[in-house]
Amino acid sequence: MLPLLLASSSVYRRELLNRLQLPFICSSPDIDESHRANESAAELVKRLAEEKARALADSHPRHLIIGSDQVAALDGRIIGKPHTFEIAREQLLAASGRQVSFLTGLALLNSDTGQCQVDCIPFTVTMRQLDIARIERYLRAEQPYDCAGSFKAEGLGVSLFQSTEGPDATSLIGLPLIRLVDMLLAEGVQIP
Repeated sequence: MLPLLLASSSVYRRELLNRLQLPFICSSPDIDESHRANESAAELVKRLAEEKARALADSHPRHLIIGSDQVAALDGRIIGKPHTFEIAREQLLAASGRQVSFLTGLALLNSDTGQCQVDCIPFTVTMRQLDIARIERYLRAEQPYDCAGSFKAEGLGVSLFQSTEGPDATSLIGLPLIRLVDMLLAEGVQIP
């Protein structure tokens, strides 16, 4: 089996990948993550996932490189990582009582053959009705400023959800393991 490389510095993705009980290393690619004009959210995350994997191909020949990227979208408009308390509060107020789509791009690049599998895994969250006090308590406790849409589903963020719908709950955290297993199996990787 070719060595696995996770093209990410995300602790959340690393924790998810550990679930597969496969050895892997991590390296963070340096790419431009800007949204291009007329690019849909699905196109964006697929492109970025593949670019992250390809950015490490030269420095990691003969590896299986996993790239992933996620955006949240409200009414078809991409809402990114808030980075600040104020922006996070605005994002959560806008999402209150509504559906938020999470789109996670996933790429598995065989840097030896150049073969790259790419997909986009959707997941929808219906939010509870949220008031300012609840949002601010959540933000102070969780500080989800590095999470798309201000949602930290692996923590207290789940308390903001009324319901969820999608093919793979791990995609909500940023690395769709069910689809990744399919890709790894297609590359001949034996999952324990």
